[in-house]
Amino acid sequence: MSVSPAPFGSVRRGRRAEPMSQKIGPSHQALLERLRRQISAQQLTLEELARRTGFSKGRISVLLRGIEYYPSWELTYSLIHALGLPPWPLCRLWTSGAYEAAKTTTWINQRIHDVRPLGPEERPVEHRGFIQQMEHYYTAYARALLHIERPERIVGEAFDILWAGWDETEAAAGPNLPRHAWRLLRTRVLLRVRRHPDGRPDLRPAAFLTVAQSRIEDPVARFVEISEVADFFDAISHLPPDQFDVVVLHYLCEFTPHEVQEATGLSPAYVHTLDHHARGALELLHHRPTARE
Repeated sequence: MSVSPAPFGSVRRGRRAEPMSQKIGPSHQALLERLRRQISAQQLTLEELARRTGFSKGRISVLLRGIEYYPSWELTYSLIHALGLPPWPLCRLWTSGAYEAAKTTTWINQRIHDVRPLGPEERPVEHRGFIQQMEHYYTAYARALLHIERPERIVGEAFDILWAGWDETEAAAGPNLPRHAWRLLRTRVLLRVRRHPDGRPDLRPAAFLTVAQSRIEDPVARFVEISEVADFFDAISHLPPDQFDVVVLHYLCEFTPHEVQEATGLSPAYVHTLDHHARGALELLHHRPTARE
């Protein structure tokens, strides 16, 4: 996975940070990006971070680059606390990152118990309301693309990343918060999606999950149905991002145009236009002689 470098304070102000490792998992990456962005916003140097946390500059630098070893929760929490970030969502990101790094549940629990308990979660009221409004949309989208029974973990990760930078995000996004959050959710899902060699999302496995094929008793007829639906789902992956999202939400998740607009933050007129163009493109793609792989 390619990760672009993000700046954070170093020995001299203005010096660019060393890049993050390209080998870390998506949850670990999200955690480090949040820390690095906060350090950059506060214009902190490694000396200042070492003074605030009590850990050496070397250990902090290794943590922020994601190299050598997976960091302890004690070190990570000390940095989170020094930066004034909410610990609860970042603890969950740290835990997911630890699993990505093949750490055992025992190791994870021991490291968390090394630090004083975080106490009850203090989630912003507006953030709780936003989750209630969007969670079912996000879960349906993640399930349609990832073909897993419990996509809530990926959706929860997106909400945790949003919470970790809530004040900054809410101020920057303003009325466009739903659009900003949708792009975040989409990114988290697509990081895990199965892909074709050319990088397109591979939706063909979803053909095995449709209600229509599950009701066909004859094995040959079911195979034909799955084959045709798989070709159609494969055609969807050729669409541009916004058209792709509208088709997945409207036709695979069966949300109304109004619900698609609410989920994505796109205007009603634009959703209508995207749907129109997507249907035209799918008609052409689905009937190409080369559609089947």
